[in-house]
Amino acid sequence: MQPSPTVRKRRLASELRRLREAAGLTIEDVGEKLECSPSKISRVETLRVGVTPRDVRDMLLLYGVPEEQREYLVQIAREARIKGWWESFGDVGRGAFLGFEAEAAILRTYNAMLVPGLAQSEAYIRALIAEGAPDMSPDEAERRITMRLTRKRILEREDPPRVSFVLDESVLRRPVGGPDVMRTQLEHLVDLSARPNVTFQVIPFAHRSYPGMGSSFVIMEFPDPADRDVVYVEGTVDGTFQENADEVDYYSMLWGHLVAAGLSPKDSVAFIADAASQFD
Repeated sequence: MQPSPTVRKRRLASELRRLREAAGLTIEDVGEKLECSPSKISRVETLRVGVTPRDVRDMLLLYGVPEEQREYLVQIAREARIKGWWESFGDVGRGAFLGFEAEAAILRTYNAMLVPGLAQSEAYIRALIAEGAPDMSPDEAERRITMRLTRKRILEREDPPRVSFVLDESVLRRPVGGPDVMRTQLEHLVDLSARPNVTFQVIPFAHRSYPGMGSSFVIMEFPDPADRDVVYVEGTVDGTFQENADEVDYYSMLWGHLVAAGLSPKDSVAFIADAASQFD
């Protein structure tokens, strides 16, 4: 798996700030000693600008970081400058989210309204765009479709992430694109469930209300313990990232409630197959 520059940038920014503070230096101190503006150091540490490997080495030398750790972080800086596939879709994609998703080892996704992106069939994607954005130009629509299909390739790589989906029953009942599209989509979910790294759970209407009902979010965990978990909370227009430990703990707790409310994975697949058969 190619390292995600998005994840590398976040780790590097976090480490540079931590090491500066451990050295007892302020942003102003660093700017003065490296003959650059303090605002540049601040922007690097808050991910608003990138940083060159040379600048990273200069900072680390100033912070008194041992050579082995310096070289490790300089290599991280090099990897952070590699462009991810999603950057070519910057006009239609959510670059930061796709960058995190590309390196996640575990993805836990809850959705109350729509089939999550990684589980969408091409016909379902096309219907969502056609019905949800009827004024979109054909060229933009095709770029969005291509981006979404490319995104799904992480499920097919040699080291795919472990993906768990919890879906409200309404996801299975809303006839996006009509009966044929929905039947195909739900059959696609059944096929995906056969993969050892993919799990589905459905929360049926019979369960009534439950914690988190109506929200949609993804919890992303990474293979390297140095990279903190991230939660992406979807919004009507755009989403937000939650990275604070307390916020991540809250969504992890919420996830536990959702899993407890859902049918077992085996019963959920049967439930999805039955729902598919009802779209004649």
